[in-house]
Amino acid sequence: MSRQPASPSHLSFPVPRVPAWAVPRVRIEDPVEAAFMAGSALNALDNLVRSEPEWNGAWRHRLALRAAAACMKLIGRTEDEAALRDAWLLRLPGDEAGPAGNVLAGWRRLAGRSLPPGAEDLQVLVALLGIDWSDGLSELVDIAREEVGGGAPAPIVAARIAAAVMREGPKAEILAWWLADCALSWRMGWRHAVPILATQIHIPLLRSRSEGRRARPGNDAFEQAVFIAAALGAADACRLAADMAAQAERLRAVVPKLRSKSAGDVVDRLLDDEALSGTFTTRNLSRWASRRLFDRLVELGGVRELSGRSTFRIYGL
Repeated sequence: MSRQPASPSHLSFPVPRVPAWAVPRVRIEDPVEAAFMAGSALNALDNLVRSEPEWNGAWRHRLALRAAAACMKLIGRTEDEAALRDAWLLRLPGDEAGPAGNVLAGWRRLAGRSLPPGAEDLQVLVALLGIDWSDGLSELVDIAREEVGGGAPAPIVAARIAAAVMREGPKAEILAWWLADCALSWRMGWRHAVPILATQIHIPLLRSRSEGRRARPGNDAFEQAVFIAAALGAADACRLAADMAAQAERLRAVVPKLRSKSAGDVVDRLLDDEALSGTFTTRNLSRWASRRLFDRLVELGGVRELSGRSTFRIYGL
């Protein structure tokens, strides 16, 4: 049965934007200024997250994809967002995702699970990232819980837990960024994590002025870098949300024109996930019907084809 059209108030959902003055354009040396900008940016993002728009699942998973792509360089790999999306969506049933796909799986777990995480979540993540498990790693969730409950600002909590990871495992930088994003969202009181810090790993403004080195968890400049990453990441996340909200509105608008009985299930999945394979099927939707439905959605402007290919197509907001 087709999804019902959204109400007019829902269609006109106002997506908060970070003020231009709160988005760093040049290197920020004053820690007070960096904290002020991060606070303003996170306030805008907080308003967005708490509104829980219908498309927030797709939005969080798109941010998880960006975070995973930023992490590829940390493990010496070259996969970009498109390659990671392919690795995830074009697997055959039973296939392993591979190292790159496992990193994406780890970030998808963060974006798709409610907070706070448990020790079992951390064990699964460590296995996905190929990190050797240790007793010290098992204590990280408790450390994060203590930091979150300590009352420090969210970026400081994030920086502290990332530093704790690096003290335990100097080669576990992806885990440090993962837990930093987790701790920031947890401290903000959000039900689900919104990955914004890791998306900024390689931004030039996070590099030191003297040596030009990237800020790494645990070093002296990292806390300041997290404030900048929070401001930049929140601004990027809000811009992405505005784009996805407009696309979701177009998708909702074309639903009444769809004749497929399975259209509602497909629309729900498109609003809840970053992308769907063109061969997506359900109990009531064959591959042939799926192809026709996606072609119709593209024709009506309800979704975008994301791969740029004529075969093995991928669709999303």
